[in-house]
Amino acid sequence: MTATATPARTTPTPPTHPTRRRRGAGLGLAAWLLGIIFFLPIAWMALTSFHSESDAATNPPSFGAALTLDGYREFFGTGGGASPWPALLNSVTASLASTLLVLLLAFPAAYALSIRPVKKWTNVLFFFLSTKMLPVVAGLLPIYLFAKNTGMLDNIWLLVILYTSMNLPIAVWMMQSFLAEVPVAVIEAAQIDGAKLPTILARIVAPISAPGIAATALICFIFSWNELLFARVLTGVVAETAPVFLTGFITSQGLFLAKVCAASLVISLPVLAAGFAAQDKLVQGLSLGAVK
Repeated sequence: MTATATPARTTPTPPTHPTRRRRGAGLGLAAWLLGIIFFLPIAWMALTSFHSESDAATNPPSFGAALTLDGYREFFGTGGGASPWPALLNSVTASLASTLLVLLLAFPAAYALSIRPVKKWTNVLFFFLSTKMLPVVAGLLPIYLFAKNTGMLDNIWLLVILYTSMNLPIAVWMMQSFLAEVPVAVIEAAQIDGAKLPTILARIVAPISAPGIAATALICFIFSWNELLFARVLTGVVAETAPVFLTGFITSQGLFLAKVCAASLVISLPVLAAGFAAQDKLVQGLSLGAVK
């Protein structure tokens, strides 16, 4: 007597509920609309930068006006104005140097507060965050007097120190959340193999937390690049940054809207390029900290 094989019972896949599909389509449409709303001001600024000053000043805006590069010529100084390259170089120097210093200081501090937590580490984090509650303008006068007495006015390295101190608290706060996700077992295995702390930080913790480090670096770079108040008060000609150079196009006489839009677009390009290049790690890093 031969045994008859019983066919394997398969579980039918439940059909997708129409309400769920409509909800997903609605959320997708809302996300697209929100993205377009945020993109419209940038598109308007880009279009205005290619108009002449008379067309840019019309109300309502003249979208079909002739396009010209006069605003960009004014920005790059081809018409006899000041060159923007020293200011752009100062912004690059201050932003990159301060971001590098922030990472070098925040990384071991975050390690001490997450993987090897010190006593009352939550109080330490709150202290770091509380330093951001002081209004920036409240410390402007003491910093100005200090810079004047030490001969550091109009010095780019003074901005590097200020940007480092301003971004360090938020960097420690962010990286602590990222480093808390690093498996402790991997670190303990490396310690058993004889790895020292610098090796563990450089070859184990840093690669695992690379998305968080990239997200922190990008945010610190953006904050440093966009800072205006300290750069406006503490610099003059030698250490002038790009945002300060941008304000020079705003005058009480004449039209300046097209030139300002052209300058704003050019100055925004490094931040946009950095965000686009690191968008995958930025999303991973911010998502890692959000779902912790």
